[in-house]
Amino acid sequence: MEQLVSDPYAQHPGQPDPNWPQPQQAPTSPYAPQAPGSPYAQPTQAGFPAYGTQGQQPYSAQPGYFPGGQPPAKSNKGLIIGLLVGILVLLLLLCGGGVAWYLSADKDEPTTPTTQNSAPAATAAPPTSGSGQQNNNNAITAKYSSDFADVCDGGAILNAADYNAGSANKAFAFSNRPDRPTSWSHRFLDSTAKYYAKIADFTTVSVVACVSYVEGSETVGQKCDIKASDGKKLTVDYVSSRYTLTFYAAKTGQKIGDGGTVNAPATRCPSFMTYNKDTLKSYASPDEGTIDAAVEKLLGR
Repeated sequence: MEQLVSDPYAQHPGQPDPNWPQPQQAPTSPYAPQAPGSPYAQPTQAGFPAYGTQGQQPYSAQPGYFPGGQPPAKSNKGLIIGLLVGILVLLLLLCGGGVAWYLSADKDEPTTPTTQNSAPAATAAPPTSGSGQQNNNNAITAKYSSDFADVCDGGAILNAADYNAGSANKAFAFSNRPDRPTSWSHRFLDSTAKYYAKIADFTTVSVVACVSYVEGSETVGQKCDIKASDGKKLTVDYVSSRYTLTFYAAKTGQKIGDGGTVNAPATRCPSFMTYNKDTLKSYASPDEGTIDAAVEKLLGR
């Protein structure tokens, strides 16, 4: 009788072959549903199924689905407000463009000149004086008394008084200097004489007396020791010279008489003098007595 000897290495039916790789068991999530009786099973509340059990309906992410019912109805309020704002902005732009166009059109619109059948204005006659008609192209309208000095340079004063020989005339006198031959300064006349005129009353003046330096006539008269404004002591040459006096009608610029020669004596140093800082020269002024005497001879006292 043959004995059956069991092979210790034989594979029993239903057992896995140890030489083949064994299937791996998927890891168990602590949140996965546990079988009943499992120590990891989560407790449930009364009336509610456990999470992950068959009692829970699966969640489906369907478009337009809102848990618990239908989605809320959309409001058209924002759309309506946006349309109203857009219409308002459009109206403002249209209005602004219309105003700008209107202003531009008004500015660029050509104007048609109107013709009036009126008579041409009469041309004013040039001013006249006792010495003749005014035709001096250098004539000006004086604003100040100093403007009358232009007469000594060949000018005339349009708003001066007319000169009439033998009647009352007012006069101004001006003189230049050797170092400033084109600069004319007021020479004050006798304030008691009838020919005297105040500076403010320049429009009453009809005669200008021009006292002009004679070139080359200067002579050193005195050496004067002075104290300058900065305290420095200087010696200045006080220079004498000669002038000629000529009378002109202020309004026309025409010559009306000669006043002769006027000396500028430098016999003694004055208490106050002006001098040239470069040449250290000071020029004596024309004698006022000689000027007044010549004006009185022409115009009367």
